[in-house]
Amino acid sequence: MKKYQKYRPGPVVDLADRKWPGRVLEKAPVWCSVDLRDRNQALLGQAGLPEKMELFRLLVRLGFEEIEIGSPASTDAEYAFLRHLIEKDLLPENVTLQVLSTGNRRDIEATFEALAGCKRAILRLYSMEPEKETPEEAGQAAAIVRSLADAFPGRIRLEYSLNGFAGMDLSRALEISRAVLEAFEPTPSEPLILGLPGGTELHMPNVFADQVEWMRRHLDPERVVLSVRPHNDRGMAAAAAELALLAGAGRVEGTLFGTGERAGSADLVTLALNLLTQGIDPGLTIDNMTEIVDICQRCTGMRVGQRHPYAGRMVFTPFSRSHQEAVSRGMKESGDVWQVPYMIIDPRDIGRVYNPLVRADSEAAEPAVIMEREYGFKLPGAMRREFSETVRRTLDPREEMKPERILEIFRSEYIRNNEPYHFRRLQVTDLSGEGNPEFDTRVKVTYSDHGAYAYIQAAGKGPLDAIQRGLAEEMGFAIRILDYEEHALQSGSDSQAAAYIHMMDVKSGKTTYGVGVSSNITRASARAVFSGLNRFVQAREGLIQHS
Repeated sequence: MKKYQKYRPGPVVDLADRKWPGRVLEKAPVWCSVDLRDRNQALLGQAGLPEKMELFRLLVRLGFEEIEIGSPASTDAEYAFLRHLIEKDLLPENVTLQVLSTGNRRDIEATFEALAGCKRAILRLYSMEPEKETPEEAGQAAAIVRSLADAFPGRIRLEYSLNGFAGMDLSRALEISRAVLEAFEPTPSEPLILGLPGGTELHMPNVFADQVEWMRRHLDPERVVLSVRPHNDRGMAAAAAELALLAGAGRVEGTLFGTGERAGSADLVTLALNLLTQGIDPGLTIDNMTEIVDICQRCTGMRVGQRHPYAGRMVFTPFSRSHQEAVSRGMKESGDVWQVPYMIIDPRDIGRVYNPLVRADSEAAEPAVIMEREYGFKLPGAMRREFSETVRRTLDPREEMKPERILEIFRSEYIRNNEPYHFRRLQVTDLSGEGNPEFDTRVKVTYSDHGAYAYIQAAGKGPLDAIQRGLAEEMGFAIRILDYEEHALQSGSDSQAAAYIHMMDVKSGKTTYGVGVSSNITRASARAVFSGLNRFVQAREGLIQHS
């Protein structure tokens, strides 16, 4: 017998006129975090009170208004945590705790005792043996909750969880649900929460959506809120949750990053941000992803994968050159509406940054390409090879280099290359009206020589020619300017300009580039000359190499 013959396809739902495929989500559901139970169950060792409190505070800060903490009637640790929250008055006014209980009268009564002093809570009833549960038993358990809730000084809502719903006969699920409705008598102002958990993910997401829509059609939508808790055994929990919302569910239970037993459960971070990318307010404040990941990992010891949607360390770090160019171009062109290739969300909206990463030996690692794409420096053609060689001498060939590392090398080699001659100030005088036919400009350049201030004065045909003559006459440096390029680094009245000067040392015949940046293009040119001059001196001393 072949492996695949061990398995059988799941049943389909007889719902030929299903409506959910044509619907569009317009608002966020009610979110219920089950991190403090499901996540805790998934740990090799239980989280302690400090870890639980840190995670609880995070959930409140993110905006969760319904938070499940576990079964206080059956677990000492969960009882102690519940009492700590109540007795220390740590529950915000807008937060409702959710606790679990079996349908056993003793468990229900113990759960109410544990809730003493709580202003509001949701009690989630479930059956220990769902395959054997009868509508009569479910109704009896709901009636007990109703009786105790009426006498309880706080507000108690009921969630009845149809455990095993994904594999349950729908007619039987409906019978149980109606029995609970009859016994608990919910109202439109305080409807019953009917839990439809995919405790084990058995079907494709569309089949789960069909199941949810079938239940929605057969129940009073004014008195029932369908709550789904998809698990991720087939890797489709997020898809199942989204299709279930289209099918009529109004509430989703899950965990941050989908942590839970086995393959985990619905990832509420992914689901919320999926809504955000569709222009829907998710109802959660997820604006510091790094902090959220750090807290969850620290409190549980479980890791968030590098490629996890939205949260992974490498999610906003493309390696492909074509992807990098498309993203950079899209980010520059994107207006009020975010439309960037390969990036469905603006990283800044969740406290992250776009951070392309390239390897030194990849085609995407052309340093000049990175400088232009990321920082706007348009290196002249001949300078591209010079800078590329400089970068490759600086980095290990196997090293992964980030754009900021390339920028650091560029600044060190060119813009901030101030030794031994540091350009300080430039004064330019127009001589065109003084009757001198040979020179039209006089410059005075103040600089420091190994820290000591000095200056040169000279006249020439324009500022660059005058500076070149001054270097020869007063400092003994014979240089020839071979080429000059400039461009704005940004638009606007306060824009910076970059100047690139290709220079030759007349004595040695060697050439190099100098780069200067300033809001004044003439000053940028003077800085570029001194940048190149320092590179010549450093080359003579064996500190750098150039052509």
